[in-house]
Amino acid sequence: MGDELAAGNANRSYSLAATSIAIFTFMLFFMYPRFVSGEINALLFQAALVVMSVATFSFVFASLYYYCSSIGRIDDAERALYTRRADRCWLVGCTLLFLDPSLILFTIRLFVVASAWFALWLVYVLFVIRYFPKVQTVRQSSGD
Repeated sequence: MGDELAAGNANRSYSLAATSIAIFTFMLFFMYPRFVSGEINALLFQAALVVMSVATFSFVFASLYYYCSSIGRIDDAERALYTRRADRCWLVGCTLLFLDPSLILFTIRLFVVASAWFALWLVYVLFVIRYFPKVQTVRQSSGD
């Protein structure tokens, strides 16, 4: 992976982390009062917050790994290792980011819409299982 591509990926991952934090804050601002009053499913609300937290930190770790892979002082094997790790963190973050809306919709009892979103998320997961291994950074060492 070239230095410019790695730096661009770091910036995109950082932007997704910031977006995730904004969504997390939005969820707290609008849903926490309903959580306290017992209007929404407490377990699903907390699960949605955990999912957003893991997604956010996955993007942060992806940013760090992409940044590490952009440093010019490392060899190609180490660069490939950092890039593979970043790709995996990014994938976990995106997968969880796409799961969260269905959890929120289930939390506020919009079951039909939540089920449709969850079905689409499952299609996405199957797509990722099939195609992600084909687009990963090539392994150049046995260090991962």
